Amino acid sequence: MSELLVLRNHIDGEYTDAADGRRLEVTDPVTGEVYASSPLSGAADVDAAMAAAAAAFPTWRDATPSTRQKLLLRIADAVEARAEEIADAECRNTGKPRALTLTEEIAPIVDQIRFFAGAARLLEGRSAGEYMEGMTSIVRREPIGVCAQVAPWNYPLMMGVWKFAPALAAGNTVVLKPSDTTPASTVLLAGIIGDILAEMGLPAGIFNVVCGDRETGRLMVEHPTPAMAAITGSVRAGMQVAASASKDIKRVHLELGGKAPAVVFEDADVAEAVAGISLAGFFNAGQDCTAATRVLVHESIHDAFVSALAKAAAGTKTGGGIDDEDVLYGPLNNADQLAQVSGFIDRLPAHATVESGGHRVGEKGFFYAPTVVSGLEQDDEIIQNEVFGPVITVQPFSDEAQAISYANGVEYALASSVWTKDHARAMRMSRALDFGCVWINTHMILAAEMPHGGYKKSGYGKDLSAYGFEDYTRIKHIMTAL
Repeated sequence: MSELLVLRNHIDGEYTDAADGRRLEVTDPVTGEVYASSPLSGAADVDAAMAAAAAAFPTWRDATPSTRQKLLLRIADAVEARAEEIADAECRNTGKPRALTLTEEIAPIVDQIRFFAGAARLLEGRSAGEYMEGMTSIVRREPIGVCAQVAPWNYPLMMGVWKFAPALAAGNTVVLKPSDTTPASTVLLAGIIGDILAEMGLPAGIFNVVCGDRETGRLMVEHPTPAMAAITGSVRAGMQVAASASKDIKRVHLELGGKAPAVVFEDADVAEAVAGISLAGFFNAGQDCTAATRVLVHESIHDAFVSALAKAAAGTKTGGGIDDEDVLYGPLNNADQLAQVSGFIDRLPAHATVESGGHRVGEKGFFYAPTVVSGLEQDDEIIQNEVFGPVITVQPFSDEAQAISYANGVEYALASSVWTKDHARAMRMSRALDFGCVWINTHMILAAEMPHGGYKKSGYGKDLSAYGFEDYTRIKHIMTAL
């Protein structure tokens, strides 16, 4: 057995172990075997990281936008230059196909960091104006302070970037915690950023990484130092963060779960819709809060669509390891997630039909077959709750009104799509669908310039875009007597 990889926190520019020496095992989802260990950080470690971030904040707050831009551009250049190494770490984290990790994650990450580097130069208030006689008002946009950020395991590095890049661009300092199952790439990036900060003569405490479990995250959110807590995670985790942050009225940024409907009308190109939806449903093993997991199909084409989707699922490959170029997606991230996905299928009601898949693949690792389920009703568990696995459900609808009722009839409201050739219908649906994003004749496409975020139990706050950047700023009004 090869020697375990030893991961460490990165606090104030130094790699450190947990103060009390506790560690967590990190499992390779491809093999199900432990390949690394990481710190199980406690209160002393969180205190140290927060103190470093707080000490660095005045310098970073007062840095010019061009300095902030320069830091982010150098980070982007470093990620691009070390893409192969970073992809290796991310694939060990997640078991994802390596080629897809490079093209669909590392490349967008570089672009997203560069976007926020540009945004750093656009941090401006509003020009002077007289709104009362003898008084001139100015509005300033300022950084918030120290940000406590928690990233998930489905896109460990990308979601970390979505957190720290806008925060740094706006002049905040960061304490970031990766998931306990996927710390490797974040720890690697922390060292890269630490080196760049040192080369630029900037305080090391601008960016800190603390590894640990849920309790570590709670300690970060409840710590008195941060002015903001940001999380991408489950609804349960988001509710806990909101409750913890309320104790001292921290600002909260939540990007939580999803149950994205893909509404397919009778005039849609079935082959095109099946191809797009199967890709958007099975990519990353369905471990994506915007995944096309819940298909609503007009009753006139329902049976043909189900047949075509089941065939597409049967032709979609998982397993075989991260170097297999024919694989669309790798394993589920961890044993608990495998149990959750399996549980949804095991508990299907008698009226449901598994059209394809519905089982684990192989005896080691956490692989699950691409699965299609039909015959479901609106109040079924698998329709109402997030599976977060490679499972697509299909329901028939009779008209627009029923499609809207079914689509909106869940507690999540992050993303959705409409498949039709009728422009007017697409516009009506995009207005009626109660989701933060509506795609038309496509699904799960993201651009750094456009906001990502939802409503209802999918959380609040936006990632990416100028809107996401503004979430990491506060507004100050200055009024002066003339």
